[in-house]
Amino acid sequence: MKKAVIVIPTYNEKENIGPLLDAIVGNIFPKIKNYKMQIVVVDDNSPDGTAKVVEAKKKNNNDIHLITGKKEGLGKAYVRGMNYAVEKLNADILFEMDADGQHEPKEIPNFLKKIDEGHDIVLGTRYSGGGSIPPNWPIQRKVFSILGNLIVRTILGRFSLHDWTGGYRAFNKKVFEKGKGYMGSYKGYTFQVAFLHKSLQKGFRAAEIPINFQDRKLGHSKIAPSEFIVDLLKYLIVERFLEILKSPFPKYGLTGVVGYLINAISLELLTKAGLHPGIAAMIGAELSIIWNFTLNNLWSFRGHTISHPYALLSKFFQFNLVSAGSLIIITTIVSIGTHLFGNTSFVRQLSLIIAIGFFVVPYSYTMYNIFIWKRWHIRQLEWLQRRF
Repeated sequence: MKKAVIVIPTYNEKENIGPLLDAIVGNIFPKIKNYKMQIVVVDDNSPDGTAKVVEAKKKNNNDIHLITGKKEGLGKAYVRGMNYAVEKLNADILFEMDADGQHEPKEIPNFLKKIDEGHDIVLGTRYSGGGSIPPNWPIQRKVFSILGNLIVRTILGRFSLHDWTGGYRAFNKKVFEKGKGYMGSYKGYTFQVAFLHKSLQKGFRAAEIPINFQDRKLGHSKIAPSEFIVDLLKYLIVERFLEILKSPFPKYGLTGVVGYLINAISLELLTKAGLHPGIAAMIGAELSIIWNFTLNNLWSFRGHTISHPYALLSKFFQFNLVSAGSLIIITTIVSIGTHLFGNTSFVRQLSLIIAIGFFVVPYSYTMYNIFIWKRWHIRQLEWLQRRF
C-alpha cells in the first residue's frame, strides 16, 4: 500500500492545530482505503505552546508526528518535514497544508484521486472550476489575491494553471526530490510560486481541483504583504528573464531583426523600381522567409536541426505555408497603411514594423515551435517516455 503524508508547518497555531488534527485523523483518514495516511507537524519552536498540543494528540495516535526547529521560513520548514516524511516514513505522496483551518480536510481524497490519475502535482485552486475565496474578505484583499495570481500567470506566460500562490497541494515523491535543493531558499508565497514553476520547468505534470478557501477564525496571518510583493516580483522578473535567455527566442529575435532589414530594404528598392507597395512587401517578405528558415534551422533551433535533404525540402515547404499567414498580415497592413496615409517611406516602414512586431512575431514563433521544429511536441513526448 502506498503512503501519503500531510506536512503542516506551524508557528503560533495553538488554537487551530488541535481541531485540525482531530478533523483529519478522525473524519478523513478512515475514508481513505488505498493509502496509509500520516501527518507530520513541523513547528518552528512556537512560543505559544503549539508543540505541546501536538504532543498530546500524538500520544493517542501513531499517525501523527512532530518535528521542531528554529524559525527559518516556510520553505525550510517544508523541506524539514518532507525529508522526514520521505526518509523516516517512506512517503510516496506528500501534501502541503496550512495549519490555520483555511484548507478543508474533506478535499484530501480528491487530491489523491487526481494523483492516481497520473498527475505529478495537484493544486487546490480558488479561482477556477467552482473554487472560491471567502465572501467576507474586504475588497482590497480580494483584489490583491486575484490580481497577484494574474500577475504571476502573465509574467511567467503560463495560463493553464490558475492558483499559483495557494498552499494546499499534493505531489509525488519525485517532485520533492527534484526540488528540495532550492525549496528552502524561498519564503511565503514566493516559495509556493517558485516550487511550482521549477517543477513545471522540469516537465512534471500538474492538475487542479477546486477548493473553497475558508477564512481564518483564530490567530493571525504570518504573511507580510510588502515583503511578499517585493520578493515575488524579484523572483518572477529574474526567472522569466533567465527562462527567455535559455530559450531559442533571443536567437530567433536576432535572426528576425536581420530578416526585417532584408524585408525593409527590399520593400524600398522594389517600390522605387515601380512595383506596387503591397507586391514589393510580399516579395521582400519571401526573401526574409528564406533567410529566417536557414538561420533558425542552423542556429536558433540548433538542437532540433533538420538535416536530411528530403526533410529539409519538406520543412521549407511547410515553413512557407506557415509563413503565408505572415505574408498576408504584412501585405494587408502595408497596403492599408499606404492607402490611408500615403505611399511614403515613413508610412511603409511604420506599417511594416507594426505588422511584424505586433502580429508576425508571436504568430510565427508559436507556429515554428509547434509545426516546424516541434520543440513543444518533443517536450510532451519526453514526459510520456519518462512516465511510462
